Amino acid sequence: MGRVSQSDHSRPRRRRLLRAAAGLLVLLAVIGYFAVQQDSTGGMGAPHCVVRAADGGEGGGDGDGASYSMTPEQAGNAATIAVVGTGKPMPERAVTIAMATAMQESALRNLDHGDRDSLGLFQQRPSQGWGTPAQIQDPVYSAGIFYDRLKEVRGWARLPLTEAAQQVQLSGFPQAYAKHEPDATLLAAAFTGSAPGTLTCTGPAPQPGSGDPEKVKAELTRVFGPKAAPQLGPPAASLGRSGPADGAEVAVPVKDKKGTVDRQRGWEVAHWAVANAAKLNITRVGYDGKAWVAGENKGRWIEKLPGKSGSGDPLGAGPDDVRIFTAR
Repeated sequence: MGRVSQSDHSRPRRRRLLRAAAGLLVLLAVIGYFAVQQDSTGGMGAPHCVVRAADGGEGGGDGDGASYSMTPEQAGNAATIAVVGTGKPMPERAVTIAMATAMQESALRNLDHGDRDSLGLFQQRPSQGWGTPAQIQDPVYSAGIFYDRLKEVRGWARLPLTEAAQQVQLSGFPQAYAKHEPDATLLAAAFTGSAPGTLTCTGPAPQPGSGDPEKVKAELTRVFGPKAAPQLGPPAASLGRSGPADGAEVAVPVKDKKGTVDRQRGWEVAHWAVANAAKLNITRVGYDGKAWVAGENKGRWIEKLPGKSGSGDPLGAGPDDVRIFTAR
């Protein structure tokens, strides 16, 4: 038997050490990534949104009441369902029915597949006269036709939620909608604006230069309709009171010609903007003396900034209009 050299013994040991070192570097990289995520989202991990039951105050506190967590995509779709409903106009009960239906059918996701030819938020079927595939996969259209069909149900407002939803959907599992009613009621209150400040969304601030105020304006008009009348304002920096990442402003008035302020409408717009902040690269939303700032305060609404005197929205947003800023 030949002799085994010292170098032959040491080679496997070096390989093991190199593999261990490589594994350690990967582990440190993963830890670093999650540390950055945790810091950039205000200590709340990956971007997400939460609606909490109103507790007598505004600002989405950590009370012991009911709450519902979702992704920004789901929050944006929920906001659209609510806005389309109130624009019909339909009462909050109708929004609750629509919300529960979409929660059951798609988990508030705009699906490009389903049973047979079912598509979209409500799993509507082109072959059953709901519209073209492209129309059904537009949340504004799909929510709109759901409400149109709900209106046709005789006495829908007096029916239990499950029966009202079933008469529209003709589902093979008619009792499935009932379990979503508590959560749907919570979301409907937040996204119709009747529960101010109950939506919080965490996530990193958008990258500089990624904002497009014209896109925000166009999306507001598409979802809320031309009556929303969003207006482009000057860059926030020219006002001398912007945050470090604030760019151009889009203002949405919520006061009618008689001077009457619709605060519920204002909060509906404000919550819609926060729900769509990640999608539209929105850095800040201000309304009625409060502000939501991307990447700050764990996604909660701010009433008073540290080190600032007085209270109110740091960008001066009052009850007359909702102020939305994109990334500069």
